[in-house]
Amino acid sequence: MNGASKLLIFGGIALAAFGMFYGLYYAIFVEHQTLEQIGGSLAASFARAAERNWTDSESALVMYKQARYNYVRQVDVHSHWIGLAMLMIVLGVAFESIHVEERLQWCLGAMMLLGSVVFPLGVILQTVHHGAFLGSVLAVTGSALVTMALAGMAWGFARASS
Repeated sequence: MNGASKLLIFGGIALAAFGMFYGLYYAIFVEHQTLEQIGGSLAASFARAAERNWTDSESALVMYKQARYNYVRQVDVHSHWIGLAMLMIVLGVAFESIHVEERLQWCLGAMMLLGSVVFPLGVILQTVHHGAFLGSVLAVTGSALVTMALAGMAWGFARASS
């Protein structure tokens, strides 16, 4: 097992554990309050609309939209960390079959690990401030790193079969 395989396997295990711990933290300390806020603001919006209080109804809908946005991003973050980690572990096991230089294998593995950490981290930062520039840049950069690493790996595996 070469260094790139170890990087992917052990990096994937660490990332999966981190994603699971983050999901556990979110489920215990944040999710129930967020779901209560989602339901409460939606109910308040309907109640204000029934009273023909359009300003308060719209304000409650804005609160619902923000809470829902944060909820979806938080759930996506922990599932992406775990999913990317599982992909890294599988690729690490099969990495001996890739036909590229060992240095390029290591670069591809490092790109995959870095992108798999940075992409969901950028999504979390987007929940701090909706549409935050730094969060968007990190999410795009991380997803580009993962995409480039996967393309390089696919190219290496394709070379192996020919």
